[in-house]
Amino acid sequence: MWRELLLIALFYTGYTLTRLVLVQDGTGPAFANADQILSLERFLGLDVERGLNEGLLAVPWLARTANMFYAVAHFAVTLGLVVWVWRRRPAEYRWLRTSLMIATGAALVGFWLYPLAPPRFLHEEGFVDPVVALHSMGLYASEASGTLTNQYAAMPSMHAGWALWCGFVVIRLATRRRARWLAVLYPLTTIYVILATANHYVLDAVAGGALVAAALGVSWWLYGRSRAAAPPPLVQVTP
Repeated sequence: MWRELLLIALFYTGYTLTRLVLVQDGTGPAFANADQILSLERFLGLDVERGLNEGLLAVPWLARTANMFYAVAHFAVTLGLVVWVWRRRPAEYRWLRTSLMIATGAALVGFWLYPLAPPRFLHEEGFVDPVVALHSMGLYASEASGTLTNQYAAMPSMHAGWALWCGFVVIRLATRRRARWLAVLYPLTTIYVILATANHYVLDAVAGGALVAAALGVSWWLYGRSRAAAPPPLVQVTP
């Protein structure tokens, strides 16, 4: 248990520090890429973020709840599920944990190659950051928290990716119908929150989901190969 907890802690610390290191000089590319994303979404008819943002701000208590959900659930739910799988489904743990790490590690490449300003920075487009507007608690509520992370790491959205990973794991492993309904509701809620709080674009969520799906496939393939390559168990013959 301690080995796994140490591994997860080291990986997440490395992930966080790497995001910070990957902040490029200047924000020009991030805002230029934001213009590209919005233009593409408008062409595809996917630009729903502003409408969701305005609707959320019209209900202040819901906006404050969404801010807290964005700040807390991403970490708490994912870590809690990792621990649950380790304790209750050890046979499935290794490949599922590995898939999460593959997806998260690959996301760093996206943050580096394609810095992206989130919608909440695009005031000229009409977006409003509900944390700032409502003086609410949130992931970037304080100046310190905002400077200790890369706020231009929006593509792909690992909030969406991790939530979809959680949903997949629960649907695959849970036996109760209520748990499976929650497994569907949680990713949908997460995607709504990241869009309505103006932290991500629709295409960020699509990219995050695609990345997690690919990582699950790769991890399952590697897991299957390692099992196939393992020597058969020794059989003792009693004379």
